[in-house]
Amino acid sequence: MKCSNLVVFFCAMSVLALLRAPTAVESATCSIAQLTPCAAAILSSAEPSSACCSRLQEQSSCLCEYKNDPSLSIYFTAGQKVAAACKITVPSCD
Repeated sequence: MKCSNLVVFFCAMSVLALLRAPTAVESATCSIAQLTPCAAAILSSAEPSSACCSRLQEQSSCLCEYKNDPSLSIYFTAGQKVAAACKITVPSCD
């Protein structure tokens, strides 16, 4: 079951990455595809890797954008736990 969840997560991230391809007007900084090293930690109780923590730090200013995206918000609570394990402060998303 964990394997199928991981496959679904990677497929969803790939589709979202394609849908969110930056245009000339958009900023290219926020990319959910950059967080694929965190998939195992988000979908299970695995410890986040150093690659995950680095990417999460790079994308920390994008977390509210991801939280407000209906297709990604279901992963936000797990993402907060991973951020805490990486000692990354999650911004307030009011």
